[in-house]
Amino acid sequence: MVNRKGVTRFFKWRRRIVEPSCLPFRDLMSESLAGITQRPARSVLTSVGTILGVGTFVAVLGITATASSQIDSRFNSLMATEVTVEDVSREKSEFADLAFPQDAGRRAEGLNGVLHAGVYWTIQLPNKDAVRAVPVEGSEEAGRIQVVAASPGALEASSPSVSEGRTFDDWHNSSGQRVAVLGSAIAARLGITTLETQPAIFLGDEPFIVVGIIDDVKREPELLLSVVVPQKAGFDIWGPPRSNAKMLVATDLGAANQVASEISLALDPAHPEYFKAVPPPDPRSLRTSVTNDLDELFLLLAGICLVIGAVGIANTTLVSVMERTGEIGLRRTLGARARHITVQFLCESSVLGTLGGLIGSSLGVVSVVVVALLRDWTPIIHPATVTSAPGVGLVTGLLAGLYPAWRASRVQPVEALRR
Repeated sequence: MVNRKGVTRFFKWRRRIVEPSCLPFRDLMSESLAGITQRPARSVLTSVGTILGVGTFVAVLGITATASSQIDSRFNSLMATEVTVEDVSREKSEFADLAFPQDAGRRAEGLNGVLHAGVYWTIQLPNKDAVRAVPVEGSEEAGRIQVVAASPGALEASSPSVSEGRTFDDWHNSSGQRVAVLGSAIAARLGITTLETQPAIFLGDEPFIVVGIIDDVKREPELLLSVVVPQKAGFDIWGPPRSNAKMLVATDLGAANQVASEISLALDPAHPEYFKAVPPPDPRSLRTSVTNDLDELFLLLAGICLVIGAVGIANTTLVSVMERTGEIGLRRTLGARARHITVQFLCESSVLGTLGGLIGSSLGVVSVVVVALLRDWTPIIHPATVTSAPGVGLVTGLLAGLYPAWRASRVQPVEALRR
């Protein structure tokens, strides 16, 4: 007769002897590092995608922050000192002519904080007329050169850099002298390379002596692509402007908004509504819009690099699973469970991703510093960007290793040992 209690005790004793296998963390790390270092060249190439992605991620955020700071400084030094006043008298009255008085520049410069101010407008030449350097009919292309009538104050407010000659002054303007200042590109187009021969140009049939060539301006860059003549000469020959007269005002730092609120009344106390003063834009909104554009553009590039890196890790890990099928089968035969195999391959891909994140973060920081040094900027990198970069690499490697690890856990010991 079978003793059921004895049989039950026997099986309980047997289950206590055959304990389930386990994979301690120390063994997991050693096995994962051994799998990575067996093929170091492949491991390095596998991490290249993550290195590029994380490096781009850090460099993008660092360069964006640095550029935003530079935008602020340039805004404060240039844009924050510029006010534009538009003549909108035609919108208010159809009988109004040029709303700017003859002494508009003097009135504007009488305000506190104004350095230079002057009126300018684009001259509408008749279709048959052209800008040319010889007294014959110009070509159609030559006639497309823009002609601007400007007061001396408007030229001073643009902060021109004169390469040859000089700009015209109050005497040239008040006496109606037919002189002109050319942008360097326009001078080259007209074949004027020197002022020693006192060259002249023809605006239609009207000759003008070239007294200066400018190669750069800080404000109103359209002047570089124009022929600039004195305001009075343009008024006497071609009449008052139709609807595009403007005033350019250069101010002290911090005075632009105040000047913009006062200048319309200073120009014409009887009809201040004839003028529209445009103050400098808000630096915070400007910085935000530029930063957002840079973030969207370059973070998309960083995301693409991270996807490429993840695909590279997944592909290499999957190939490694196929090559190590025999090893996986042997481990399973010796008692390793499916989850142990999964965790091992996930650990390998995560280590590769983390290493790629560390190296990429370092390269990204170096890139930001190099760009800042070349541009003479101050490098700005947020600490959270650098500290989160290895985590981005870790997550990338972990996600990339999910499918290969699952494939490895599905390997059957018997089928693996047959290969």
